Amino acid sequence: MRVANKAVFSHETGFGRLRQSSPVRTRFILINTSHAGNVGAAARALKVMGLDDLVLVAPRWPDVLTRAETIQRASGALDVLEKARIVATLDEAVEGMTWLCATAMTPRDFGPPTVTPREHFAQLAQEPHNVAFLFGSERFGMANEDVYRCHVALTIPTDPAYGSLNLAAAIQVIAYEWRIAQGGFKVCDAVPLRELADAGAVAGMLEHLGRSLVDIGFLDPAAPKKLMPRLNQLFNRAQLSPEEIHILRGVAKAMSAAAIRTKR
Repeated sequence: MRVANKAVFSHETGFGRLRQSSPVRTRFILINTSHAGNVGAAARALKVMGLDDLVLVAPRWPDVLTRAETIQRASGALDVLEKARIVATLDEAVEGMTWLCATAMTPRDFGPPTVTPREHFAQLAQEPHNVAFLFGSERFGMANEDVYRCHVALTIPTDPAYGSLNLAAAIQVIAYEWRIAQGGFKVCDAVPLRELADAGAVAGMLEHLGRSLVDIGFLDPAAPKKLMPRLNQLFNRAQLSPEEIHILRGVAKAMSAAAIRTKR
């Protein structure tokens, strides 16, 4: 990774140590955005990844942050919209940022190196930069002069036959990859951990089931072979809960009762 001024981050100056202790900031900058819905969708994309610094540079609609379509597409990410800022120039938008990432599907003949988000973020997440991700207008993308001032140009590896991504979709991909590079969020199981039946309960159920299998003529007690040990292994793999043990005992009881009725 190239750093414009290595001395700024050197330990000799002492400034590098100060930067390391400061929280790293992440900003998403949308330049000349023309569709209000994309602004709302961008806010939603950031919020689900735990990000909320959104800056718009000269959008088509001065009131874009409060337009009905924006709020509708934000789908509850209104706090991101409320915090978002509208500025007139890119200089204002990148203030305080130390690493600028352009987004461009087509590499420029002259300008920063073109990299994929995943390969670049693996290193970038380890460095004390305040990172800004820049996105151009929906119709024309980023202007060359805006790309040239960035440290890298990110390109999302898509099908070569069709690489057109909606602005909000591209933001979601970048936000996701950046969050994953920083460690991601823990995935919570929707089903809480359940209580497992103890070995004694399983053994008691198997004994009950064995008697029922004899009652219905499925198990020959004189030649049981390996039926019950195999059922034991089956239920061990199933990791039965106390409730499931109760159900199986109910099934065994019903089997025996049915066998008795049949013999009458």
